[in-house]
Amino acid sequence: MVPAEGGPGDAAGDGGFLLLRPPESGSVRKGCDPFAQTQRSKLQHRRARINQQINKEMRMRAGAENLFKATSNHKVKETVALELSYVNSNLQLLKEELEELNSSVDVYQNDSSQEAVYSVTDESISVPMIPLGLKETKEMDLMTPLKDLICEHYGEDGISFEKEIKELMELRQAMRTPSRNEAGLELLMEYYNQLYFLDNRFFPPNKNLGVFFHWYDSLTGVPSHQRALAFEKGSVLFNIGALHTQIGARQDRTTLQGIDRAIDAFQKAAGAFNYLKENFSNAPSLDMSTASLNMLVRLMIAQVQECVFEKVTLTSAQNDFFTQLQIAQEAARVEEVYSLVHQTMTQAHVKDYVPFSWATMVHVKSEHFKALSHYYAAVALCDCPSVSVADLPEHEKAFIQFHITVPEGPSLRLVLQDQEERRKLGKAHLKKAIMRHEEAMRIHSLCKILRKMDILQEVLSFAHKRSLSKYSEIDHEEDFFETGDAPDIHPKTNQRPEIKSPNFSQVKVTDIFHRLGPLSVFSVKNKWCPARRVHLARGENGFGLTLRGDSPVLIAGVIPGGCASEAGLKEGDYIVSVNSEDCKWSKHAEVVQLLKSIGEEGVDIGVVTLQSSDGQNVADRRSVAMSSGGALLKNNKENSRKSLMNSKSASTLLAWSKKSKRSKSSTYSLPFTTVGDESMY
Repeated sequence: MVPAEGGPGDAAGDGGFLLLRPPESGSVRKGCDPFAQTQRSKLQHRRARINQQINKEMRMRAGAENLFKATSNHKVKETVALELSYVNSNLQLLKEELEELNSSVDVYQNDSSQEAVYSVTDESISVPMIPLGLKETKEMDLMTPLKDLICEHYGEDGISFEKEIKELMELRQAMRTPSRNEAGLELLMEYYNQLYFLDNRFFPPNKNLGVFFHWYDSLTGVPSHQRALAFEKGSVLFNIGALHTQIGARQDRTTLQGIDRAIDAFQKAAGAFNYLKENFSNAPSLDMSTASLNMLVRLMIAQVQECVFEKVTLTSAQNDFFTQLQIAQEAARVEEVYSLVHQTMTQAHVKDYVPFSWATMVHVKSEHFKALSHYYAAVALCDCPSVSVADLPEHEKAFIQFHITVPEGPSLRLVLQDQEERRKLGKAHLKKAIMRHEEAMRIHSLCKILRKMDILQEVLSFAHKRSLSKYSEIDHEEDFFETGDAPDIHPKTNQRPEIKSPNFSQVKVTDIFHRLGPLSVFSVKNKWCPARRVHLARGENGFGLTLRGDSPVLIAGVIPGGCASEAGLKEGDYIVSVNSEDCKWSKHAEVVQLLKSIGEEGVDIGVVTLQSSDGQNVADRRSVAMSSGGALLKNNKENSRKSLMNSKSASTLLAWSKKSKRSKSSTYSLPFTTVGDESMY
């Protein structure tokens, strides 16, 4: 692929990523935001340009490596080796630049949180979340391959389906730039659901359609391409999860409504990545590998747990002993899940492509929330009123389960009753909180990208100063005892995160290629003979055939010697037209009505016959099976019963027999007889 000369701001060419030209229809599809000049879209433009450059450098490297292997000339090898060193150096710089863009998490945060100024009395601390950038893809021209397949496989005029193909291409183009809201999610879901129909219509299991799906890794920018439609589906599903992360990150988490929306968004993101991990395998790109998806699921769960902590702090009453213990345990739970995420990110097969700033931020958050757990433990011990004798058993029970190990010193009952002992243990917790705060700030200072995030630095600084202030408040000059080491807090949460799998049914779509017919018959996996037109004239006993089912109506039985048999109709044929009127989607009663309304001149019926895997007509195979079962019956009445026995259930046959006994005249002389879901004419 040769990258487009212009950047992503130009009209998308062969290597373009973003549609910035007006649609031909003059309107933009709902949920698509190609013209948005927000900070997020500018970031996406820069990502697209870097992806193009990475693609170009990788092509140059592949060519140089092939030349190096093929040549035996020493001077040529030296020249190629030098060129390879330049290319690898450029690739490293580009990947570092892309990593910096992937780490620009602040542009996805809520605007008000970026402008927040924290003070010592401010309790609304919103730490930035980690969103994902969307995978990017090339523009595709599906017109020629789909028209050719429609003509070759379905026997239809491909030109007559240009409108449908264009609609599909416009939908794909629109989903490349979804808006960061529910409408954008619905747009991605709409395209994902359309891919189900596209797969059944145009992608045979043993034949190549001749199109490649190009997508760029969200984390590394490395291009990947496959012919399999599953790669397209997986990439769209990844973007659904990524868009959920961006929506969750932009919520105002200083309000209960904003926190609930953020929790819902991150849970749905975890569900999308988990669904992708369980249903798609052999991903060609690193961001969709099992290890990467495991990491992303755990990251989303950790961010949900962080939101739960913020919700508890926002709704809890101040100076309540049980509430402060609960907040401390919620913070310990957040620290626990972020520690697990950090372990996952630093594994050998993951750390090479996960942005360093992500791993650093997760590590910072782990230390930060560990510090907060000790801070709130100190608040519970030092700021809450002494426990009365009546409430002592309940407080003691809660405090026993609070620490992972029992604190050194006097008994827990004495600690709860004695204010001085509570102050000592609280001071130990504050000492540990300050140490953890300082460790978080040290780790934060090691990453130049995080140092640029003012909001994160402000949060860490505020939390550290608050702990120092509390420590100064409870520290007495006459304290001669050595502050002990406080045990860690037992992690606990009252709201466990839920992994919400995608609900694809919430976005209803209509098959764009509906005109081709029902998928049960007219799919790329089925084969049939070319449609043939049969002229039928009504005989004394009608047409001599039995119909069954809907969309399309099936010829369930043909009377030997009747008009239908002589015209060449067979059991198993599907009626696709009556007098040139398309009947692929017609109901049983509608086809019956068309046949009943014809005159003496007869009717032209269009039929198709399915073929089995060995190429034999299904109708022919049924006829052979019927004839091999015994000798043909001699008269039409017995023959008709034989046909019905092969196509009806026992209850249907019983109804037919009772009707025959009531009238000695032949069933086929009746204008129309309906039994169950079958009709005989």
